[in-house]
This record gives sequence, C-alpha cells and structure tokens, in this order.
Amino acid sequence: MHVVLVLVLVAIGSVLFHFLSPWWWTPIASNWQYIDDTIIITFWITGVVFVAVLLFMAYCVWRFRHREGHKAAFEPENRRLETGLTVITGLGVAAMLAPGLFVWNHFITVPPDASEIEIVGQQWQWSFRLPGKDGKLGRSSIDSIADDNPLGLDKNDPDGRDDVVVQSEDLHLPIGKPIKVVLRSTDVLHNFYVPEFRAKMDILPGSSTYFWLTPTRTGTFDILCAELCGTGHPYMRGSVVVEEQLSYDVWLDSQQRRMVAQQDGTKGQKGEVEVQQ
Repeated sequence: MHVVLVLVLVAIGSVLFHFLSPWWWTPIASNWQYIDDTIIITFWITGVVFVAVLLFMAYCVWRFRHREGHKAAFEPENRRLETGLTVITGLGVAAMLAPGLFVWNHFITVPPDASEIEIVGQQWQWSFRLPGKDGKLGRSSIDSIADDNPLGLDKNDPDGRDDVVVQSEDLHLPIGKPIKVVLRSTDVLHNFYVPEFRAKMDILPGSSTYFWLTPTRTGTFDILCAELCGTGHPYMRGSVVVEEQLSYDVWLDSQQRRMVAQQDGTKGQKGEVEVQQ
C-alpha cells in the first residue's frame, strides 16, 4: 500500500505547493489582467484533473489489489465510461480554449487612438523606432538592409525622415497610453517578452507581427528574447522605461535632437569628402 500513500501525498503536496509557494508572477504593469485570469482558469481546470487522476489511481491500486481468491474481470469496452470521459474531456478543453480565444482577439484588436512603435530583433540586440512629429512610421524592407542601414529603412519615404531610432539604449513609453507594437526581425526567429506587461510575441524574419498594450505602472522592466536565437541568446536583453508623459516628452525630444545632430554631421562629412575630391 506504499504506492497508494505516495499517490495521495503527491496530490496533497501539489495543492499545498500551489497555494503556499513563494514563487508567482511578477506584478502586472499593463492592461492585460485578462491573460492572468485565463492562465488561472487553466490552472484550476488542469489542477482539478491532475488531483482527480492521482486519487483515482490511488483508489484503483487499493481497490483492485491482489487478494487470494479474487479474479480480475476483463472488460475491454465500456461505452458508457468512454462516452462520459469523451464529453468531460471535451468540455474541459473547451473551457480552457474559449477564454484564450477571446483574449487573443482583444490582444490583436488595436484601439484607433493607439500610437505606433517598432521593435526590431537582431542577433543579439534590440532596436526601437518611434514616429517623429508626424506621428507616422516610415516604410522598411528587408531588401534595404545594409551596413549603413541595419534596420532596412526606406530612405525615400517622407514619413520616415523624422523617425527616431534607438539602438543599444532603453526604450521609453508613456504611462496610460495605448501603444501598438510592431515587431520585425532582420535575421532569425526572435521573441519579444516583457514579463510585467504579459506581452509575448514571436518575431518572424521577413514579416511583421504586432500586438498592443497600455502601460499601467511606472518603472524599468526587462526585455527578454524568449526564443533560442543563437549563441548570444542569453545576452539579448534590454530595458523598457515607463514614465509620466512629461518625462517621456523630454526623453523623446532629446532623441529627436540627437537624430538631427547625427544627420547634420553625416551631411557635413559628405560635403567635406566632395570638396576633397
């Protein structure tokens, strides 16, 4: 009967560990409480099934243990049992999938007043592009990627001339404003993930994916790549800073002035080369 005791203890221990464990999710910092609720529903359904299966196994081990004078009855088919298990399993799977479908639809239905930013994954760093004063991001193409244009921006697109490109620095976002996040990769498969945002999306080379969120808490949060993307994968990290609108405006203005200074410096260098020639 040691097996029965072990199975019962595993069931009880699993339930206690779930409720008493010190490890849980990081505090949420976006509007995606729906995702937490969906995961909790999944936990409850799978948890109940897990405990029920363990206790049923313990009962079977005890009830049908070997006893002298008792012979096992062979019953290869039981239509009532099979029908019941099929119906219960189907309802359980539907209960887990249905909330996720509603949340997914909301996850990719961007509000009309959302501002747009672009996040580019490349081995092994994150780059960010924000719209300038026109509020529009310029076009980009993987065919335009070059040494002097690592993000593949279309330099002939007027909407992109005032875009703000941030590389090897923190991404800043204003609190309380909906944001559409457009994701691109310049090389291999990556995955953008900020645990506090509950935002996680694959980035596919040669195409764009997207989602949206509204930051709800100020602070600095880690950006992780949640897809194995090469030998430097563990070092592909970044930070996103959520701040009040005034602080965000100051940061964005400094980035815009930096971009203008870089463009002026590039033009000056080209002029000097032409004069020397």
